[in-house]
Amino acid sequence: MSVRSIVLGLLGAVAVCGASFFNDRILRQTFLVGNSMPVSVYGMLIVFVALINPWLGRRRFTAGELTVIMAITLASCPVPGSGLLRTFTSSLIMPVRYQQTEASWRENKILDYIPERMLPDYKSNDAVLDGFSAGLGEGDKHASISSIPWKEWRRPVVFWTPMIVLLWFAMIALSTVLHQQWSSHEHIPYPIAGFVDSLLPAQNSWGSTMFRTRSFWIGLGMVLCIHLNNYLCVWFPEQMIRVQLHLPLGGFGKVFPIVTRGGGWSLFWPTIYFTVLGICFLIPSDVSFTFAVAPWLWAIVCGFLVKYGITLTQPIEGSYWYTCLNAKMFLLYGSTVGLFLTICYTGRYYYWNVLKTALGLNRGKDKAPGLQTWGCRFFIVFIVLFTAYLVYAGMDWQLAIMYSSVLVIFYVVMARIVCESGLFHLQLNVFPCCIIWGLLGSVNLGPKTLLIMQTISVVLICDPRESLMPFMMNSMKMLERQRQPLGKTSFWAGVALIVGLAVALPLTLYLQYDHGSAIWEGWAEEAVPRMQFNNAIAVKQKLLAQGVLERSEEVSGWARFANMAPSGMCMWSLVIGLVLVLAFSAARLRFTWWPLHPMMFVTWNTPHMPSLAGSFFIGWVIKKLVIKYGGNSVYAKAKPFMIGLIAGEILGAILPSVVAAIYYFATNGEMPKAFRVLLG
Repeated sequence: MSVRSIVLGLLGAVAVCGASFFNDRILRQTFLVGNSMPVSVYGMLIVFVALINPWLGRRRFTAGELTVIMAITLASCPVPGSGLLRTFTSSLIMPVRYQQTEASWRENKILDYIPERMLPDYKSNDAVLDGFSAGLGEGDKHASISSIPWKEWRRPVVFWTPMIVLLWFAMIALSTVLHQQWSSHEHIPYPIAGFVDSLLPAQNSWGSTMFRTRSFWIGLGMVLCIHLNNYLCVWFPEQMIRVQLHLPLGGFGKVFPIVTRGGGWSLFWPTIYFTVLGICFLIPSDVSFTFAVAPWLWAIVCGFLVKYGITLTQPIEGSYWYTCLNAKMFLLYGSTVGLFLTICYTGRYYYWNVLKTALGLNRGKDKAPGLQTWGCRFFIVFIVLFTAYLVYAGMDWQLAIMYSSVLVIFYVVMARIVCESGLFHLQLNVFPCCIIWGLLGSVNLGPKTLLIMQTISVVLICDPRESLMPFMMNSMKMLERQRQPLGKTSFWAGVALIVGLAVALPLTLYLQYDHGSAIWEGWAEEAVPRMQFNNAIAVKQKLLAQGVLERSEEVSGWARFANMAPSGMCMWSLVIGLVLVLAFSAARLRFTWWPLHPMMFVTWNTPHMPSLAGSFFIGWVIKKLVIKYGGNSVYAKAKPFMIGLIAGEILGAILPSVVAAIYYFATNGEMPKAFRVLLG
């Protein structure tokens, strides 16, 4: 680990965190982060290794240095986009506006249920809300830095930052504990880390052997030309012919009405994602086949049950589908718990040994290594402090422990899926507030406690596809392969998070107050700020109608558990999800021919799987045909081509962002054409 690699890693974090909101919201290009395989970071790696590093002579960066740079930069990726700041500020200020415009909000005085320290000081300065809505810039003149109500935003920043940072640090520490078991003992594939490893320069060489392989450049060039052609079509629609990557198979929906009835209409309009095709060559075939059929099976199950009046996606309680009580989420959570238990069982001796060593109970020859021991200790400290902060935020300590436990289970399972399958775009919607709500019942929570928990969930985990743990786990595998220090890099990863937040938060606030509603999006400014309050209002009205509102507001501590009223539909869904994963895990271990991976039940009803399923199926078919008719030798020759597909799509996503930024500044703020390669 060199000083220059640390410095460049931190500069990379500054670049990603400084440019993401501007690119995503103003230029409207492919998100610079967007998922667990951010095009900004991987695109910079490809350009640097292929075009810049070879010309540096004796000052060329080694593969180890590049890995450290990548790890530090990747650690900052949860900050600027969907991981936090895409919705953070709007979820705290826009409810004030809806309190003014929504009659039910005013009637229930729902905003009074939130502690003032969680929200900006909108009462002392009208510009806090009006400036956010209308914008403080006028025409071509941008808002001055001094006109932004920084002081009024100090209160929520001071409140939320410790909670967010404690959770981040706990996840970094937990990653150091899990890494050795997953990498050295279980040997899971880490396909994303494998992709990076194939691009890094070999020892005593100017570049990767991949760059000297013709098929790699053919794959890269083909995909890059397709995306650049389609980008030109956006600018010159009459002169260019677009290469269609959407397969119009909608007519087949009439042949399979059970699928469309189950909400699977989008499955008949698959999109070709070349990154997915390449990933399929780096993962076991049963995994890619599982992801190809999973959303179809979900649609068939839903379509079958709808016929009998059972809907898994509609609210059981609450009013907003995303964070309400519904069977779909509990089926997903039951599957998540099942996969978590499988992970714990597989590594039970290792985890128990690390825990005993961390607590000073194991001093013999089986003592765990220092990195894992200290990682476990730091995890315990940070997660306890995080739980204590939840109590400070307004939860009972029993609820805070439950909340933290659900979060840990969620993050571990999400990281495992990404590392084992390469499913880089995963939105595992498991919200601790809803799980606790379904277990205890609304009468044992009350609308105020429920609203506080939902607000915390909206801030921490609203859009989890850019979560920290998958970034850290992939980084640790890359570091291990290049024999770089995991502990020191983890420390600098934590620094990168702080630096990234310090850069991205003021920039995001400035851009939002400068442009106002001109850069709003329906998700961040409309849906997210409403959902938790609408759910709280629905619960309040239900409890009021039942005559138990006052009792629900008075209950606390262990009394919440004395008369638990769990939702029957939710509990049955949780048990079914748990049983399905455990049964499929046992079958996969017992039968070598078993075709489906238990990860199916943790992904089959996630939002973006229908969009990716077609590409997983095509990738699975290609790999099967190559191995069947060409054998391992042809597979080895085809692999660089497939890796080139991934690299080409990453460059095809990042180059339009560069062009759009140049156009924006060259034309003094004229908006470029929107263009996105990957899912938004």
